[in-house]
Amino acid sequence: MAKKTVATLQSSSKRLTKAIKMVKSPKSGAYTFVESVMPPEMVNDWLNK
Repeated sequence: MAKKTVATLQSSSKRLTKAIKMVKSPKSGAYTFVESVMPPEMVNDWLNK
């Protein structure tokens, strides 16, 4: 994993965080971006997978 970016989003009743990480493809070796929106408590677990 080369780079991690975390942005915080606020909705009407709940705080959500959009996390983006770079993942290296096993087939081609190219990097792709994987995005996910989740509660702030889950960000570290998701980034460490």
